[in-house]
Amino acid sequence: MSTPYEPDMPRTMKVRGKALRTGWTTGTCASAAAKAAAEALVTGVAPEVVEVALPSGNRVTFAVDSCRIGDGRAEAVVIKDAGDDPDVTHGAHLTAAVSWRDEPGIELDGGVGVGVVTKPGLGLELGGPAINPVPRRMIQQAVGESVDLNTRGVRVVISVPDGEKMARKTTNKRLGILGGISILGTTGIVRPFSTASWRASVEQAVSVMAAQGEKTLVLCTGGRTEQGAMAMLPKLPDVCFVEVGDFTGAALRRAVEHGITQVVFVGMAGKLTKLASGVLMTHYTRSKVDTALLGEITTAIGGPDDVAAQVAEANTARHAYELWESAGLLGRAGRELCRRVAGVLERFAEDEAAKVPGANGVAAQVVLVDFTGKRMIAMYGRLAR
Repeated sequence: MSTPYEPDMPRTMKVRGKALRTGWTTGTCASAAAKAAAEALVTGVAPEVVEVALPSGNRVTFAVDSCRIGDGRAEAVVIKDAGDDPDVTHGAHLTAAVSWRDEPGIELDGGVGVGVVTKPGLGLELGGPAINPVPRRMIQQAVGESVDLNTRGVRVVISVPDGEKMARKTTNKRLGILGGISILGTTGIVRPFSTASWRASVEQAVSVMAAQGEKTLVLCTGGRTEQGAMAMLPKLPDVCFVEVGDFTGAALRRAVEHGITQVVFVGMAGKLTKLASGVLMTHYTRSKVDTALLGEITTAIGGPDDVAAQVAEANTARHAYELWESAGLLGRAGRELCRRVAGVLERFAEDEAAKVPGANGVAAQVVLVDFTGKRMIAMYGRLAR
């Protein structure tokens, strides 16, 4: 049984003395470019700024870098600002070309620099552009604010000059996304999860919770899982929920220091697979999903050898999840995955407690949720009431 560990962050990631600046996802910037191009197509006037809605309902304004109009077509560019996140797409020129089409509604496609999906497990259509569901909805809403899509039709093509070059610095090729970057985002906002300062903010959140006398810490990998966890545990105060990002080890260490005795971890298949492998620092540059482990889990729960082999060779953890689901194994496999994660978390906390006089370990409960973050698929562990 391997010892849980935390890979070091890249040396270039320094702790800053001031709060980090948030930025905008490629999805938000693409929606702003699409809004600008649609407005220009309708009015014949190139806008200098546009306002778009985030999934939260909040609205933000973007400067339009450039806009061209002509021959039933308009093209607009918005430059991505990733804030203080070390994002390879910072400064990317998100470009939207909008033209009329005969049928009402919107047709969305990817152009130069936007990757094409070639492998399963991403929740996107094979052969289609790597534009994730939330950005798709944002783009449709943004365009619909300028064009009545019930009566008129438009074709929207999102492109990113130099996107193929940017993608070389990502894991896209390994995931089967070829030819460019992905248009991503679930909240529309880039938070600096990947920096040492984000780690400090996680530790601070745990400390704040402990200072209020709470004993159950709920660690969530992101915004969607946090919302789902709050719905599952409605009696816990909001301070108990910490959006941990990649810093599970740091959060557990601080929990042990403060005498927190119960930890609930809520996550999707990818993060749980990394944790089950014993990796407590799950940033993509420091660790990878081990689908061979998921194949082993398939065998351990009595799954057929052919399914275990397919899972072991899966493209992503999501692909493995889908294979389990198709084979009717998702509940059992998910629970075993949760069991292994709980073991890792408890061993790590026990090791940390040994370094702190009088400290105790933690009891861990682990919940696997679906890819909306809202539905519980499997759970392992029981917390004291």
